[in-house]
Amino acid sequence: MMTLTEFITIKERDFQNATGNLTALLNDIVLAAKTIHRDVNRAGLMDIIGATGDENIQGEVVQKLDIHADQLLIKYLQNGGQCCGIGSEENDTFIAFDDQHKLDPHYVVLFDPLDGSSNIDVCAPIGTIFSIYKKKSPGKVELSDFLQKGTEIVAAGYVIYGSSTMLVFSTGRGVNGFTLDASIGEFCLSHPDIKTPEMNNTYSINQGGMYKYEQYIHDFVDWCSADDKTSKRPYSLRYIGSMVADFHRNLLKGGIFIYPAMKESPQGKLRILYECIPMAFLQEQAGGIATDGEQRILEKEVTDLHQRTPIIIGSKNWSKN
Repeated sequence: MMTLTEFITIKERDFQNATGNLTALLNDIVLAAKTIHRDVNRAGLMDIIGATGDENIQGEVVQKLDIHADQLLIKYLQNGGQCCGIGSEENDTFIAFDDQHKLDPHYVVLFDPLDGSSNIDVCAPIGTIFSIYKKKSPGKVELSDFLQKGTEIVAAGYVIYGSSTMLVFSTGRGVNGFTLDASIGEFCLSHPDIKTPEMNNTYSINQGGMYKYEQYIHDFVDWCSADDKTSKRPYSLRYIGSMVADFHRNLLKGGIFIYPAMKESPQGKLRILYECIPMAFLQEQAGGIATDGEQRILEKEVTDLHQRTPIIIGSKNWSKN
């Protein structure tokens, strides 16, 4: 079975003028993911379950495991030498790795260190989401290097820690999934060339928050719930409460994930840089769609590190409904 290291090395030959820097950067992320996997599996023994008592810049309660995963990713990316700066959901602003190495790194990495971390104490799936861009500024890394459209993305992926640990990623030439074989400490190719089914009669939405949503969402959910044999309705609601988990299921089996705008949050809740753009990139690479309801997610202007957006993402034939 092909390991992730072998796969990346082989695929690197597809790119002209490949330097190996992106491969090294991906390996740094993989090493961090393996460490997070280890610690997630023994979190109850390490006093990293529960809240810290602090709030992040979005006003959300910070979980101990969020901070732990964030620090691990920063450490591995900084020490690896291929990354000149990071943006993280857990930090108010970007962190520049100035004068750390002599390798003249040309990449920035944005990540959600642990999506769904509040689910860790009930053993529900959680995950790490990441995206990689080339630095645009000529000198030291600047804020503008992180505020790039999704169309400029170099690579993106996520690691899901569940019944097994999987890494799913793309460099713009399809989507591949790798399962961690803990006995050898390697991610091995288990889901080559992932294609999302064009339709599956499942939808993912926090239906408990319906009172917050606009009328068109109510109409959509009513339509999904209606009895109509010709369209095989009612459809099935599947919602875990962790974007990476709901997205992963829909990526493999088909379906649609919706986190709409809300009356008190007209810009939506999910972060465009840390969650929506990388997932939109993967979804499109797998043959699906990703929109905010009006505009393609990858084409949206980004003006703030913690900008939010509504998102509708999944099988492309859902767009006809």
